[in-house]
Amino acid sequence: MTEHPARWTEATVHPDMWADPDDDPRNSDGPSPDGELGPLIDCLTNYRLTLRMKCEGLDAEQLARRSVPPSTMSLLGLVRHLAEVERDWRNWVTGGERLPKLYGPRDADFDGAVAEPAVVEAAFRDLEREQAATDALLSGFPDLGERLGKDGIAVRELLVHRIDEYARHCGHADLLRECVDGRVGQ
Repeated sequence: MTEHPARWTEATVHPDMWADPDDDPRNSDGPSPDGELGPLIDCLTNYRLTLRMKCEGLDAEQLARRSVPPSTMSLLGLVRHLAEVERDWRNWVTGGERLPKLYGPRDADFDGAVAEPAVVEAAFRDLEREQAATDALLSGFPDLGERLGKDGIAVRELLVHRIDEYARHCGHADLLRECVDGRVGQ
C-alpha cells in the first residue's frame, strides 16, 4: 500500500482554501472591470497565478514527480505544456509560418520534465516569455469579434479557450500537488 502525505493548508480562515483571503494574490479590492475584455483577462490572470501558487515551495524533484500514476503529468510538465500551448496559440492568430515547438515532438513537454533545477528555471522562464508574447500579440486586437488566422478564430474564442486550458490544468495541479506533499485548497 502506498503511503499518502497528510493533507494540510496554510489557510486559517477557511481550511479548505489554499491561502487566507488577505494573503491570496488573486483577490483584488474594488469593482470588477467593465466590459467583456477586462473580466476575461482577470480570469486568465487568476488561473495563471493559481498554477504558480500550486508550484511554489517545491523543489525540482517534487515539481517533476509524476504523482498520479499511470499519468505522465507532473507540475513541471504542466508548466512546460502551458508554455508550449501559449506558443501554439500564436500560430492560430498569425496563420503564417508556424513557430517551432519549444520542447520537441508530442509529449516532450511532459517527458522532458526532469528533476533538474536548470530545467525548472528554464520552464518558468519559457512560460513567462510565451505568455507575454501571446498577450502582446492579442493586445493588438481590441475587437473581441475580430477573426484571425487561416481558420478565422475570433479573439473572444481564443481568450475563452486559453481560460479553459488553464482552468483544466489547474484542476490537474490541485490533485498533483496534493499527492506530492498533501497541500490542499482552491
